[in-house]
Amino acid sequence: MQKMYAGPRLRALRVQRGLSQSGLARALGISVSYVNQLEHDQRPLTVQVLLRLNTSFALDMCYFARDTDARLVADLHDVFAEDPEGAAISPAEIDDLVARMPIAARMLVGLHRRAHGALEQLERASEGTDSSATESPIARPYEDVRDYFYDRRNHVAELDAAAEELFGSNRLTLGGLDLQLTRILREQHDIAVVIRNYDPLKPGPKRRYDPKSRVLTLARRLSHGQRAFQLAAQLAFLTQTETMARLIDSAEGMPDLSRGVLRIGLANYFAGALVLPYTLFHANAEALRYDIELLAAKFEVGFETVCHRLSTLQRPEQRGVPFCFVRTDRAGNISKRQSATAFHFSQVGGSCPLWVVHEAFSAPGCIRTQIAQMPDGRTYLWLARTTDENTPGYLAPKRDFAVGLGCDLTYAEKIVYSHGLPINDPRTAVLIGAGCKVCDRRDCAQRAFPQIGAPVHVDDNQALTVPYGA
Repeated sequence: MQKMYAGPRLRALRVQRGLSQSGLARALGISVSYVNQLEHDQRPLTVQVLLRLNTSFALDMCYFARDTDARLVADLHDVFAEDPEGAAISPAEIDDLVARMPIAARMLVGLHRRAHGALEQLERASEGTDSSATESPIARPYEDVRDYFYDRRNHVAELDAAAEELFGSNRLTLGGLDLQLTRILREQHDIAVVIRNYDPLKPGPKRRYDPKSRVLTLARRLSHGQRAFQLAAQLAFLTQTETMARLIDSAEGMPDLSRGVLRIGLANYFAGALVLPYTLFHANAEALRYDIELLAAKFEVGFETVCHRLSTLQRPEQRGVPFCFVRTDRAGNISKRQSATAFHFSQVGGSCPLWVVHEAFSAPGCIRTQIAQMPDGRTYLWLARTTDENTPGYLAPKRDFAVGLGCDLTYAEKIVYSHGLPINDPRTAVLIGAGCKVCDRRDCAQRAFPQIGAPVHVDDNQALTVPYGA
């Protein structure tokens, strides 16, 4: 087991709880000198001390985990990379900032995100394309909600518990869940569910609810699993109003324009948790070695739905493999990103072209795998596949996405997709990065842009692969 040094974080915990070193020593049943050594990283945290800390202070088990810091460190690299003077800040200084002042570090990341949003809207306003920019110069509803779930590792315990309780109390079962949820809406909420006749010229929304007539209309094109999801989302708006309101109120700094979008995001989270109830889904995922296609068949949902749900299995007492989930289009635009890992998504520029997620478009419907290593030395097992959502009609515009699911390589043996891969040979890992503008791999042949903040050297006497050198 790797030794864990977490002195600054332990000190921050002690100060936050208003304890002296002697007070913390009494709470843990250790000597004051031992506490002092732990806080100055002269001694590592032992398993016994970690257990006492978690018990005495009701900490999340990942409070001292390095993955938590790694995500924040990577986000800070983005923050400082955009400032020319940021190149003078060493990785060691960023690590120290995160370790000693994690709250301040998170505030910096939050300010950076809002500054980006303000700049984007000012640019649109100057071009005359965004009339709302003057009303709310820092609102980025889509990005704000995406960051909300990302910062919470895509796990909302309150909604998970509520969905599982509803599933159990109504004795719901797998198979025909859309019919069962239709019955609940009719018997418990006096809402009728009808299927809209398909009109190829006016396909309409997936779900539409009329509060006056108390009629919920679903699109005929939806599969049984998709109908169950939409019915579950409607149940979220009916049964989880107070819970979602509390979660939204707890989102400090969330602009008003983003709160409505967050409400929809929370309802969709509840829907996924009801269609794929935590304990049942977690048990099947473990038993089937996280085989996405087998899970999709058993729970009657799509490939993307299973991938997204797998990224949420972070209940402290019943954790699944910590996954990172992403959805992207052919242009590399990331429309969904959730992570329970240290894997970092850059918000500066595009994603890495060497990432296997982009290869999925070359073989639609086939699962592609990759062992990839990030610049921080962490290695991940990735799988990617195009989505199975189709738009009927030869002339209809197609919805074309690829989804990716990744986890730290240390979990590879628990996952069926590691079968036949050289997971013990570090030489086979593909070297990828968070995006060219923040990646420090100077010798990458696929580099499209120089790293922000890094010096650019020009030599008239050399013809390099890229028009600049390190």
